[in-house]
Amino acid sequence: MGDNMTSITEFTLMGFPLGLRVQLLLFGLFSLFFVFTLLGNGLILGLILLDSRLHTPMYFFLSHLAIVDIAYACNTVPQKLVNLLNPDKPISFAGCLTQTFLFLTFAVTECLLLVVMSYDRYVAICHPLRYSAVMSWRVCVTLVLTSWTTGILLSLIHLVLLLPLPFCRFQKINHFFCEIMAVLKLACADRHINEIVVLAGAVSVLVGPLSSIVISYMCILCAILRIQSGEGQRKVFSTCSSHLCVVGLFYGTAIIMYVGPRYGNPKEQKKYLLLFHSLFNPMLNPLIYSLRNLEVKNALKRVLGTERDL
Repeated sequence: MGDNMTSITEFTLMGFPLGLRVQLLLFGLFSLFFVFTLLGNGLILGLILLDSRLHTPMYFFLSHLAIVDIAYACNTVPQKLVNLLNPDKPISFAGCLTQTFLFLTFAVTECLLLVVMSYDRYVAICHPLRYSAVMSWRVCVTLVLTSWTTGILLSLIHLVLLLPLPFCRFQKINHFFCEIMAVLKLACADRHINEIVVLAGAVSVLVGPLSSIVISYMCILCAILRIQSGEGQRKVFSTCSSHLCVVGLFYGTAIIMYVGPRYGNPKEQKKYLLLFHSLFNPMLNPLIYSLRNLEVKNALKRVLGTERDL
């Protein structure tokens, strides 16, 4: 053990043990998905910036969700692509921990932003006369800063607990990026406290916020049913259904991975599920909002119409 407990300078990501042709095919597909993620979320950001009608609290929160999705994808997808082309290429110890920290930061921030967006919809639909007073720009900025700050602080806690752990030599991470549970498995010391903290953090940012989202949408559903205008119901439902789709995709996969059965002993299925979570979710979010949200589609038409006039 004395020889094996030397300082670690790098890790090797095992990724997916597939044939060369399959890896090249996946490299092409993942590269395409990555480009779509950047373009889709960039389009959402551009529309919100260019169209003054989207300068509202709801789209202010959506713009930060798009920023998180871009950062989320940029943190993990390039490493996936490198791993597919060169499976033996190592990642430095500092780079691995940085990737872990950023992944946790963006994941927690997105969890909280989705809660903030559900609260915004609750106030807009259930208390429309008080909406401007409750969701002032000062409140919106405070909610967004709180989401980012909480994400950073919780990630720092995990990083501080991870850094003192000794790691053995010749470490191979059974994952396609430095996911915290996969990294913890390589520690040559008792990691029980770390795993408890990860589980407690997952419960606090997944189960609690999801419960508040469910309660908010139960109130929203009651308010929608009281709307007499069919057109009004469709407009409200279109906006809320987009958010619910994003919530279902994000929270569903995250809860299965970190709060589901046999936590702490992830199987290959969870690795593929995390691939969906980190690769497809950021790409699908702008598609969901653009295809199901009437205001976003109208904003796109206005921007394109302006460009044609020029």
